[in-house]
Amino acid sequence: MQQIIEKIKKKNVIKRYIMLIISLFISAIVYNLFLLPVNLVTGGSGGIATITKYVYDIDPALMIMIISLACGVLSLLYLDLEQTLASIGAIIIYPLLVKLTSPITELIFIDHSDLFVIAIYSGIIGGVANGLMYKSGYSSGGLPVISQILNKYYKIPIATTSGIINAIIVIIGALFFGWTKAMYALILVYINSLVINKILLGISNNKAFYIITDEKDKVKDYIIQTLGHSVTIFDTKGGFLSSKNNVVLTVVPTREYYRVTEGIKMIDDKAFFVVTDAYEVVGGK
Repeated sequence: MQQIIEKIKKKNVIKRYIMLIISLFISAIVYNLFLLPVNLVTGGSGGIATITKYVYDIDPALMIMIISLACGVLSLLYLDLEQTLASIGAIIIYPLLVKLTSPITELIFIDHSDLFVIAIYSGIIGGVANGLMYKSGYSSGGLPVISQILNKYYKIPIATTSGIINAIIVIIGALFFGWTKAMYALILVYINSLVINKILLGISNNKAFYIITDEKDKVKDYIIQTLGHSVTIFDTKGGFLSSKNNVVLTVVPTREYYRVTEGIKMIDDKAFFVVTDAYEVVGGK
């Protein structure tokens, strides 16, 4: 089943890489045009770069590059080459784009006095950029690598560690720039997450797949063994021809949407499946 993942990675590579570059370019503009001028710390390497710019006057692009390369080395040491290569583009390209777009405030004048408006627009535009990146199937690299390592060796959920790391960065930012800006940062993060989920087809954090296929065993093995999610198989009967079928049901995080859909298509290009929002998931593994 690992071959399916390899085929997914190679599918529409140029188109997906262009989408990645566009999303990173938008993110760099948001950082330089909205976040950095008002010292709004929302987590991630950009948040750390904002703090070190204020405290030590270090070029944010340089700091983001240092953090990204350090995390890339950790990925290579503790994860694997494939996962590292999946994020290497963002590791190199994003800091360069931050540097190239740094003069944008000289070209575009923005009134930064209303932090609420800044938070809303940053959340929306940044959410679109991140949504496009996740939809391309590539990783942003950087600090999320730490979450991936902790998940691999200690089985700590990625969302949990990622949230803790970003919360720590936001709190440190609040110590330097004030708690009011931290509250605006939380508004931004919330809007950002809503837009990301909307870009990734829907507004829920999970997607439920109902799959009818003649290759149910292969689909089941792909979801369980390769992607690490559970499945339920139940019998159904067609309403028109009264034919019996098996339906494979699985619920996966929204970020896995691309790999699940493409994997199903590669296993059985005639498979019929329906994807719905799963607003609450209780139990299971």
